[in-house]
Amino acid sequence: MDLTEEELHFLQSILDLARQGEAEALATAIDSGVPANLTSGAGDSLLILAAYHNHPETVRVLLERGADVSRVNDRGQTALGAAVFRRNPTSVDLLVAAGADPDQGGRSARDIAQFFELPEMLALLPS
Repeated sequence: MDLTEEELHFLQSILDLARQGEAEALATAIDSGVPANLTSGAGDSLLILAAYHNHPETVRVLLERGADVSRVNDRGQTALGAAVFRRNPTSVDLLVAAGADPDQGGRSARDIAQFFELPEMLALLPS
């Protein structure tokens, strides 16, 4: 199915809401029917984008609306890995509580914590 320019622009604007941490606007869009697991062309879900861009409130909003913590992007990254990389304990805690696997993905959250020598992040991950 081909999308129109207008539809593509709309979907890009939703992805931008996650990047920018616009939690309330994103919640409204999802509550109006936008999929909580909308994914970019590179496989980045809204949750991965929110975690990577360091927006824990947006992470929380997405999790409350059923965002999948198990999604892996085209580079083998997860939302939990992104939160660890960004050293955001709030997002890490939210994702772990939602069942995110610290060993999932080609670049797992645990691997990232070890590689970048982040013992404070490693301590937040379940063993």
